[in-house]
Amino acid sequence: MVIHFENVTKKYGNEKALSNTSFLFEKGKIYGLLGPNGSGKSTTLKMIAGLVLPNSGNVTMNNERITRKIASKVSYLTELDMFYEAFTVEGMIRFYASQFIDFDRERAKELIAFMKLDTSKKIKHLSKGNRGRLKLVLALSRNTEVLLLDEPFSGLDPMVRDSIVRGLLSYIDFGNQTVIIATHEIDEIEAILDEAYIIHDGEIKGHCRVEELREEEGLSVLQWLKKTAI
Repeated sequence: MVIHFENVTKKYGNEKALSNTSFLFEKGKIYGLLGPNGSGKSTTLKMIAGLVLPNSGNVTMNNERITRKIASKVSYLTELDMFYEAFTVEGMIRFYASQFIDFDRERAKELIAFMKLDTSKKIKHLSKGNRGRLKLVLALSRNTEVLLLDEPFSGLDPMVRDSIVRGLLSYIDFGNQTVIIATHEIDEIEAILDEAYIIHDGEIKGHCRVEELREEEGLSVLQWLKKTAI
């Protein structure tokens, strides 16, 4: 499975979110999509999810153009809260299970316990951190070919981010899933990345294979990001 961006441009009015951009994501790898806010990270994920279409160029999965029908193959954690406020945590789990045939209730139960969420609590009463945990539960409970995480640790207490990142590895299907994590917080995810792209002003400014970067250049992803200087 390959996701391919080929000379993709996306405009919102006169503003370019992506500018003649080409890159690809391969099956069985965890990618970091790195860059500041407004760099084009979220637009890239929305295109893979079929929620946004390019003005020019092609976005394909397995050589087929991506459309909204891709939803059955993609689990997408948006940076926005997309909840029914009156639902309880359990109610939101049931709703997702009714909408996605690939939703794994048993995995959701394990994740709820791991994230230490109260299933009886209404979403409108959850803290920002617990809302973030619930978003991760919902995204990771689906059995999909592609997992898209847009700023997945936003709002989480820095003291628990590391343990949550390490715990998430238990719920990723290595070898079968493509995982793309868009973030400007690199420290938390560096240890789990296979490859990373730097995106800035809608253009790819750098690409690395993380293990080669460490072994051949002696650099961490954060050091490489600073060295690349965007």
